[in-house]
Amino acid sequence: MSSSLLRRRISHSWRPRTRTCKARGLNTHFDPIPEQNPPIKNLEEWTEMQLKRQEQKELIEYFSQFGSTQTRDTAWQPHHSLHRPPTPHSLTLSALLAAGAHLGHSTSLLNPNFIPYAYGARGGVTIIDLDHTVPMLKRATNLVRALAQRGGSVVFVGTRKNFRAAAQKAAERMGPQGFHVGDRWLPGTLTNRLELFGHSIVQTTKIEPDLVVFLNPIENTNAIRECAVHHIPTIGIIDSNVDPRIVMYAIPANDESQRTAELIAGVLSIAGREGADLYKNFQEELDLKRRQSDERLQKRRESFERSREKGLTERLYHESEERL
Repeated sequence: MSSSLLRRRISHSWRPRTRTCKARGLNTHFDPIPEQNPPIKNLEEWTEMQLKRQEQKELIEYFSQFGSTQTRDTAWQPHHSLHRPPTPHSLTLSALLAAGAHLGHSTSLLNPNFIPYAYGARGGVTIIDLDHTVPMLKRATNLVRALAQRGGSVVFVGTRKNFRAAAQKAAERMGPQGFHVGDRWLPGTLTNRLELFGHSIVQTTKIEPDLVVFLNPIENTNAIRECAVHHIPTIGIIDSNVDPRIVMYAIPANDESQRTAELIAGVLSIAGREGADLYKNFQEELDLKRRQSDERLQKRRESFERSREKGLTERLYHESEERL
């Protein structure tokens, strides 16, 4: 490209925007485009601009928490169901629906006792009614919270390979009151604990948990039977091919979905953590009251000893004066 042609193109691109268009007999005049940000002329315009900016900033900050601005914190991530599950108070039906908790097994495998929890069927697959799942899950969270508040221990059992992380994370979230079984439930863990652990460990350590949560109960029927023998309450994710009566607190949901297991275990563990924090605060208050009562008792003993020594010295002094 020659330099003269380049100069002509540049000069043509920088022509003023006020021009006349003559095409097909039309004579149209275009006015200059107004500036978007005119210069500020006085203090009032400056103040008005600052107020508009502040108002826009507040609107952005307010609507960002509802997803208007997608960031790593506001947008959903695949690991959120494991590491950032919703709290029991913020649990919604849409969260269970997004996790696939409504998908059951084939209609040919439907257990007759599961019919009250089935919404219908689509494509030969049973659809679980999540309107029953939400209240039953919240009932289970209330149980876990109340039990942890009284110092009880909870065991999360997820023996499938993709459920181990959910069971382990749920137990870690509850602290010293949470335990998990991720590989295999040893038969006789509760019914034959003397042979497995030894007499000394059974006498000094609490072996029986206060609650057991089964993420895949159909593969752990032996563990459920042992809990029933020892009258230990159980919570389980019950799919459409399972009898809901095998556990004490059933949660109708998809027992093969990893996201569903992570969501339910996370909600239950957060409820357990709330109860564990209340139990810890109660223990701290109890220890404080015990220390205060011990200090008051010690002060009373010291004052009694001082008064006793003072009375003894006075009596000896009077006896010595009488002898003289």
